[in-house]
Amino acid sequence: MNHVLRTLFFALIVRPIMMVVLGTNVRRREWLPSEGPALIVANHNSHLDVFALMNILGLSRLRHVRPVAAGDYFLTRPLRRWFSTRIVGILPIDRTKTKRDCDGKHPLEPISEVLRAGGIVLLFPEGTRGEPEKLESFQTGVAHLAKRHPDVPITPVFMHGLGKALPKGETLLVPFFCDVFVGEPLNSTLPKKEFMNQLDTAFSKLSEELPVQTW
Repeated sequence: MNHVLRTLFFALIVRPIMMVVLGTNVRRREWLPSEGPALIVANHNSHLDVFALMNILGLSRLRHVRPVAAGDYFLTRPLRRWFSTRIVGILPIDRTKTKRDCDGKHPLEPISEVLRAGGIVLLFPEGTRGEPEKLESFQTGVAHLAKRHPDVPITPVFMHGLGKALPKGETLLVPFFCDVFVGEPLNSTLPKKEFMNQLDTAFSKLSEELPVQTW
């Protein structure tokens, strides 16, 4: 990963877009982890979600932030692969792998390695970008990570607006204001089913903080 180019890209391109072109309002920014290891889970409606979260965390933490992304999508083309891994710093995961590989490596092990090294991992438990501003069902990978790393704080973050600014399948950026709501860390010691119920409840409560409006 090229940390110099990464810092310049976020300082000179991402930050002006997120703060000037779109505008970003963050509620309870102080609840975001100040250092790793930490896991941030957020809803996913747009490619902008990653940039919004990394921008909110700030340049001082940028070196330690690794967003989880689909390796089967971001690693398929040379330019996309270079930009995703060298500039954005994605942590590519093979979505087709659900069991240990022939070497006995768990599919979530790359995430665990980053957490053990003190990194801040961004995870989108819906698994893929959904319909604009609509929450999809959460996959259980985050519950397995909670079990693997019970001492790592897991912070839920609900974002609204980016699904309209750059929805799935679109390339034209539309100026829509972005609201970000940070929740309290989840209880990582709960059994899988209870943990997932807790996750659903957390995002439901965060989404209720949105002002009533019509798109």
